[in-house]
Amino acid sequence: MPKRRYALSLLFTVSLAGCASPTTPQSQPSSAPLVVPPDGYPQPDNTASAPLEQPPVETPLTITPPAVGKPVTVIPRVPPISEAQGRATLDKVLPARIRDRAGWAEDLFDAFTALKLPYTTENFCATAAVIEQESSWQSDPTVPGLPKIVWGKIGEKAAGYHIPLPLVKTALLKPSPNGHSYKERIDTLRTEKQMNELYEDMSAEAEKIGFPTIMKKNPIRTGGPMQVSVEFAEAHVRAWPYPYSRRTSLRNEVFTRRGGVYFGSAILLQYPAPYKDMLYRFADFNAGRYSSRNAAFQAVISRLSGRRLARDGDLLSYENGQASGGNTLNALQALDNRLGMSDNAIMRDLKQEKLATFGQTELYRKVYALADLLYGGQAPREQLPQIDLKSPKITRKLTTEWFAERVNGRYQTCLQRAAH
Repeated sequence: MPKRRYALSLLFTVSLAGCASPTTPQSQPSSAPLVVPPDGYPQPDNTASAPLEQPPVETPLTITPPAVGKPVTVIPRVPPISEAQGRATLDKVLPARIRDRAGWAEDLFDAFTALKLPYTTENFCATAAVIEQESSWQSDPTVPGLPKIVWGKIGEKAAGYHIPLPLVKTALLKPSPNGHSYKERIDTLRTEKQMNELYEDMSAEAEKIGFPTIMKKNPIRTGGPMQVSVEFAEAHVRAWPYPYSRRTSLRNEVFTRRGGVYFGSAILLQYPAPYKDMLYRFADFNAGRYSSRNAAFQAVISRLSGRRLARDGDLLSYENGQASGGNTLNALQALDNRLGMSDNAIMRDLKQEKLATFGQTELYRKVYALADLLYGGQAPREQLPQIDLKSPKITRKLTTEWFAERVNGRYQTCLQRAAH
């Protein structure tokens, strides 16, 4: 392949994928296989690489003032409220000074209605807190220094193939479909939506200008005001009808305000979480559904077995869609005699790690029966996952715990705003 065309192909086969990663693990490929049961609804991980299950009939949350410490949320039975009451509740929740406040309110309310989520202050505030954290109420959030990130990645990869960066830039002077050169568009990149559009244009011209077939798979995995995974959106619509008419691809819907809010609300709230505190939903949003439950499970297994385990919420590893073992499984196998379960039975239950039903398995019940005795009371059923966040866009040490606490702070501020 001529060096000019090779330089062009280099850009998108190895560079954009690296710089398009979000600031959180949401976009990272999940280890679990994607399964969509005929009667299922959107479930697990923000990457949508986990199974799907039916959402809860009721998820309203209400705040109970504690005697000491932080506010704690509980899940009581709350009668449904009317559409008018829901709109009034949402109006109290939204910050007074955001651009196109009425548009945000409409998209949020429509998403909750379509997803059959209860119109509660807590649910609205949870979604609002994530939007504020991920995009500061920008429908297409900017990524600071994006051109520098892209060119840096291109330079690194080009050097690996002994291609000078100036040669790559010369090759990218070719005009793109919007009239501007590809180089000019990279130089002026501000958002992931622009990156997605740029890649789509490059991909459409791939055959004409000799790009490799690998370019047919768009590496840009997340976008929009809630940093939604495209893969999650694609899985969700197979289980729950998308309520909006569209002229373009579902991928492009993720980068819109209405699509981003819709799928982000689904990721955050449309599953039965076993938590007393919304904090753990925020951690799940970042690390994958049920990660907080699974991290607590890993913590008690570690104490029971005496083995050191990562508290990352991933109980199994997956290769080519097939579940395999790992440190958590090995630690459980060391408890075989105390659990009274075969290795096959343990693996059978671990395969439900991304589902609500894992909490009702024989394995889960037996582990906690032992753990409650060891702890002299109820062992923890929820814990913040311990995960370091990696991305070209992150310039300092961040963790899932940091993300959850940061969103929770915004959530508490929202509750206070709504109370006045």
